[in-house]
Amino acid sequence: MAILEIGEIRGFKAASSVMRIIPFFAGFPTATGAICPHLMKMTPILLGILFAAAISASAQGVVAPGATLQKLAGDFKFTEGPTRDKNGNVFFVDQDNNRIMEWSADGKLSTFMQPSGYANGMYFDATGNLIACCDEHNQLWSIAPDKTVTVLITNYQGKYLNGPNDVWIAPNGAMFITDPFYKRTWWDHTTMALTNQEVFYLSPDRKNLVMVTFDLKKPNGITGTPDGKYLYVSDIDARQTWRYDIQPDGSLSNKTFICALGSDGMTIDEEGNLYMCGRGVTVFDKTGKQIDHIDVQEPWTSNVCFSGKDRKTLFITASKSFYSIQLIYKGANPAK
Repeated sequence: MAILEIGEIRGFKAASSVMRIIPFFAGFPTATGAICPHLMKMTPILLGILFAAAISASAQGVVAPGATLQKLAGDFKFTEGPTRDKNGNVFFVDQDNNRIMEWSADGKLSTFMQPSGYANGMYFDATGNLIACCDEHNQLWSIAPDKTVTVLITNYQGKYLNGPNDVWIAPNGAMFITDPFYKRTWWDHTTMALTNQEVFYLSPDRKNLVMVTFDLKKPNGITGTPDGKYLYVSDIDARQTWRYDIQPDGSLSNKTFICALGSDGMTIDEEGNLYMCGRGVTVFDKTGKQIDHIDVQEPWTSNVCFSGKDRKTLFITASKSFYSIQLIYKGANPAK
């Protein structure tokens, strides 16, 4: 029974298999109908081997065997918003320094844009434009490879937004944006113009902005499945994360509780595991069961994205630093 419990803790099926195999071998009869004494003697050995295997599988989690957290760069003011372009370069923000950084696929750091509208969460669209939640004037920008800026969102129903924080782009080009209110030192206002802090939907033609949640406290992290069927939203102040069904018109339905944890940025891997940020990176499977935790020795871990040649490297923005760690699963979304 102890083996079964260990397997269940980390969500692996190996333990239940052990419980089925042991009784089979222990009770295997000889030609005379008696229990084979050799197999009876082997049972403790077999038990030990399978017990070790179950522990090894459960201890693996999502991190590649032998992999450790690598600090790639530091001495920033506050890092956020990592996203991957089609060439495997990772872009992230040093928000308080009002700049967007680029970590090239071959491991070189450079400044992509400064000033950057105090960009926060970012996501590359299918055409190679960098979509950025720009906090300076509560806007959403599209930044072309030549750094030409197109402002996609300036307000909602004539009122300035709270502060677009993070964005996920669906396969059809529609965008879902979280809009919490965090007072910024660079603002000339101190209050919200809107009554709620919710999630917005921007249509694929980028002409219609619609509020699609109505009962959240402070939405922050957001991600979705690469088939465009499901959206994950973290209500960070409520310490809750939810999954929604995405309807053809961009509206959301079937709000489903995932876990009792709020998150800053989020991403998802090919297995449907959800990577949530705050105190390090906490990983939940698609049922809401915690399966791993990546400790990051920084005051706050803000966001994550997958990149690397096989998209199995998780890049992490955390306080004043930028990290990576090798995983066993590939990222689900090309840009995140």
